Amino acid sequence: MISATKKWIFLKLSVVVMLPLMLWFLFKLVSIYNLDFEEVSTFFTDQPNKFMFSLFVIFLYFYSSLSISEVFEDYIVDQKIKNVANKTLYLFAIIMPIFTIFILYKLSL
Repeated sequence: MISATKKWIFLKLSVVVMLPLMLWFLFKLVSIYNLDFEEVSTFFTDQPNKFMFSLFVIFLYFYSSLSISEVFEDYIVDQKIKNVANKTLYLFAIIMPIFTIFILYKLSL
């Protein structure tokens, strides 16, 4: 399969998974909007919310890295710069969700 086709399929699949997670998060965000820190912290330490938010963050970074890499493919002419930009982007898309989830799980300790 062509690389561009794989990217397109992964983009569409990630949107399908991310849409219900995004709706879940928006409804939850409305409910915790006016709460104080302890109550928001409790929300993020509850197991189902922690798991759902972790999935949301993972798919969000996955989708954004694929989308931004398409911009790199379209607008960066030099192949070396394009490769460095893509590898940096993918590294960032791996490190940031891990860091976010780590902080989220440390919050519950």
